[in-house]
Amino acid sequence: MSIRAENLNYIYGQGTPFEQYALKDVSFEIPDGQFVGLIGHTGSGKSTLIQHLNGLLKATSGTIYYNNENIYAEGYSMKQLRTRVGLVFQYPEHQLFEVDVFTDVCFGPKNMGLPKTEIEARAAKALEMVGLDKSYYEKSPFELSGGQKRRVAIAGVLAMQPEVLVLDEPTAGLDPKGRDEILDQVSALHKSQGMTVVLVSHSMEDVARYADRLMVMNAGQKVYDGTPKEVFRHYKELEEIGLSAPQVTYIVQGLRKRGIPVSEDVTTVPEAKAEILKLLGRGTKC
Repeated sequence: MSIRAENLNYIYGQGTPFEQYALKDVSFEIPDGQFVGLIGHTGSGKSTLIQHLNGLLKATSGTIYYNNENIYAEGYSMKQLRTRVGLVFQYPEHQLFEVDVFTDVCFGPKNMGLPKTEIEARAAKALEMVGLDKSYYEKSPFELSGGQKRRVAIAGVLAMQPEVLVLDEPTAGLDPKGRDEILDQVSALHKSQGMTVVLVSHSMEDVARYADRLMVMNAGQKVYDGTPKEVFRHYKELEEIGLSAPQVTYIVQGLRKRGIPVSEDVTTVPEAKAEILKLLGRGTKC
């Protein structure tokens, strides 16, 4: 089992007049190799939760286990945990600070105390994995486009060869082409490396397309946990907490109300296309 959280609570400003629960009794298990989408409106606890996964925040109460080891146990190495659970923040500028791209990606493995040859080999491999060739090595990270900065930030984490990749809104502010490029790259890494991925996103279309499983947060609590199809069946309840389903879900529901027997489990455009073509092949009038 890769990550297990048991009864996590986190309180900001504990013991002050401004005390506020950010997480309330949150429990879950994420098996090795799963692609998890984490969704919820602003202030729901998503970012607070993912910062617990590699020990950046410590729970007020509750426990997190990584590979069945309690990360809060005395003597547990948080430094080692952070090489295994890599976190890419929403804004890559927060993680880029070296004079050029290659040096920046070398920072993580260098901090691990690895030999220079291995550091450079890891950096080169990580940049290749995110689709950046040698022509980018000597460029300043701050001269790059938003999508390229995201790739460099992801490469910096991949160079430490993590077992879990956690991404906080990795496509925020990107155009549709840049968004698809980043998420396609992450999906390819998930499939080729067997890497566990936790993706925080506001895009229902993105999580429906890429994630195996969705966890929905609201007011610090986990309110839904299941496959995208299972979760988006609750689209009306999701609307009540400030979320929605993918747009294709509403199209499907509209067709069903008109008596067209489209499966209510359709959550992506390719699925909708296949379902409609199947119905047309049977002679159903649409």
